[in-house]
Amino acid sequence: MRVSVGIDGDGLARVEMCRGSGNAIDLAMARELLEAARECEKARVRAVLLTGRGRSFCVGGDLKEFAALPGERLAGHLTDVTDALHGALRILAGLEAPLVVAAQGAVAGAGLGLVGAADVSLAAADAGFTAAYTAIGYTPDAGVSWSLPRLVGPRRAVDLLLTNRRVPAEEALAMGLVSRVVVPERLHEEAVRAAGALARGATGAYGVTRRLVGRALSAGLDEHLEAEARRLAAAAVSTEGREGVAAFLAGRRPDFVGTDGT
Repeated sequence: MRVSVGIDGDGLARVEMCRGSGNAIDLAMARELLEAARECEKARVRAVLLTGRGRSFCVGGDLKEFAALPGERLAGHLTDVTDALHGALRILAGLEAPLVVAAQGAVAGAGLGLVGAADVSLAAADAGFTAAYTAIGYTPDAGVSWSLPRLVGPRRAVDLLLTNRRVPAEEALAMGLVSRVVVPERLHEEAVRAAGALARGATGAYGVTRRLVGRALSAGLDEHLEAEARRLAAAAVSTEGREGVAAFLAGRRPDFVGTDGT
């Protein structure tokens, strides 16, 4: 088993990469990540926490596996790996549930893509981020060339992708690559706390908000304002919206877990 999945009573899915060896992604692990994403989708989870067991979060693809394949098989093999990995990313991006990622140690290649896919990303103070692709003559996958420009800006993204320099956690925070930096000893605790709070929140509103932000860079202002207005009106009459306002007026915490977001 390279990826474990557990779903608690609040609908929080805990997905852990547990392969060892830096959690390098081979074909089997990519397929297990896809199955984990499908399980989250089927269970209609309320939040997803993605972590990597061991000293490093994820060092990217398994180069030993790739190097062992003859040239005529390698291209097809890499297509299989990216099909599975990209399938997992598509499912996670399409969920109503937000994605929280907690990263420590080395984060490289596809590991950087997993961090870039997060709605909330926590980094241990000892984490280091690098693109790594062009250093071995490869090009990006795992959405890195899509997410990185949106997070840090196109010029900085190209710099990181071409130079492959290691970005320490504090710099990653300053440039917008991660949301928070915590001491290594508290990474897991803080990540569970953040993901648990989201799991108890307004999942339907989270899903709409994620999609609005995701489309903001490609939509015109008029189109975007119209979408915001439509979505807000729908949210106000949803069970979540009614519960949120009722709780606010009553001076109590809202109970969103008992709603279905509609």
